[in-house]
Amino acid sequence: MQELVSSGIEKRLGTRKLIAASDRDRSCFEGSDIEHLVVYLEVNDRPTPTLQNAFPLIAVAFSDEGEADLHEGLARLGSLGTVPAVPVQRLDPVSKGDSLVLLRALTEGGLGRLARYSASITSELAILRRERETLLENYRALEDAFQAKNWEPISEIFSHDPYADPKDEGIGQLLAVAFVEQLLPVSSLGVAGLALHMHSVPRTSGELVVALSYLESGEGVAEWTVPYAQLVPNWNFFSLPRACGGAARTLRLRISATGPETVGLSLGYPIAGERYSARSELPHPDLDLRPLAFKVFTGLPGVKPARTPNMIAPSSLLEGQYIVDYRLAVDTLSQIADVSVTPIVPEFQTVRFLEHEHAIVCHPLPSGISAGAVSRAVEPGTISFSASAVIDHPEGQPAAVSFLLAPANSNARSEVAELARKGAAKPSAFFSGWREVTSSQVVNINIQLDEPARGPMDLMVLSRAVTDSVDYSWLKVSGFRLVKQSTEAAHVRK
Repeated sequence: MQELVSSGIEKRLGTRKLIAASDRDRSCFEGSDIEHLVVYLEVNDRPTPTLQNAFPLIAVAFSDEGEADLHEGLARLGSLGTVPAVPVQRLDPVSKGDSLVLLRALTEGGLGRLARYSASITSELAILRRERETLLENYRALEDAFQAKNWEPISEIFSHDPYADPKDEGIGQLLAVAFVEQLLPVSSLGVAGLALHMHSVPRTSGELVVALSYLESGEGVAEWTVPYAQLVPNWNFFSLPRACGGAARTLRLRISATGPETVGLSLGYPIAGERYSARSELPHPDLDLRPLAFKVFTGLPGVKPARTPNMIAPSSLLEGQYIVDYRLAVDTLSQIADVSVTPIVPEFQTVRFLEHEHAIVCHPLPSGISAGAVSRAVEPGTISFSASAVIDHPEGQPAAVSFLLAPANSNARSEVAELARKGAAKPSAFFSGWREVTSSQVVNINIQLDEPARGPMDLMVLSRAVTDSVDYSWLKVSGFRLVKQSTEAAHVRK
């Protein structure tokens, strides 16, 4: 009983396989007391033999085939460079008993103990190497995360997430007839762009106008005039070519839109600070202590945040200029007068003001130019003018529309006659050029003046026929928006 226990302990201590043999000679070791110390190289079944829990001191072969397998398998193992060269010993199967006793003495003696110790060190080194590689991988992951956080080209510093209240009526009408204004509750220093959330974008033509300025001085930063086709029903990033610098100031965002339909500009959750809620010059219940849904970013200018699907560059930079963005008042538009130049005497009123739509109708005639003039509608300092036009009847024939800005108190009918006769306006006037309008698509017309208007100017809306028929050509013009620029803060209208 004691001998069996001793033999079991010896076998547990001899966990390392110290003798290599070919699988062809397996029968010579079966049943012997060193069977647990033998590792068999199955070179015929595997392209490259492997050693698992083995550190061979000697390779033993009892046949020619076994010896050939050992030479081949050990040569392949030698290419790994992890196991020292193993000598191959050829033994006679007849004296197998004496050979096995010698092999046992070899593995249990000092050489065997040294081999087991070396194998243990090798295993520990392999474990330490794997742990070192794991630590290095974890370190690289932490370093990458740290670098990504600290060297991210553009970072979000403030946001108001969109919130859809079931009672929302939408603020599209405010964008069309007035504007929506939002103060950004962050310092302007380092701001490189902002994102606005749209819950819907119409497929019709139209434009979203976004202007960014400083509250304290009224000085402009940039303006974006974006066709609806460039917007997405998600976050839209409005980038700056350079980050805001200098003293920290309060940024003011003013947003308006043109077209028969307006974008679904999203609002955020209600907030306690009335100062930082969105507002408009016209009252609206949805703007009661609710901000716009927006995000503010700092970092490298002109770089799009990873979470926004698109990036929009400004259409004009307003640095050093003071901006007044205003719409023509209803009282001003209602003063439109007919100044048409045509040989035809119409049976109906071709030019009139639609009070319920804040729009002007200018119906063309088969010959000549139908025109309406609004006296002193354009204020001094105006740099741009825009409006939208459409044929307001499903069966309406197409027409051409244009705008003419002439010095105040000039003879409006004479200005139109000059245009009809020569095809060009007088040098003192600004002419937008003719644009064809149909009933299927709204046309946005913009006039960008070379320099701000020096004095008040009259606005004239003109129309003419483009085909032989003008049936139902009810040309409707609306959304009159003007932008004033000045280099003097005293000229700014708050």
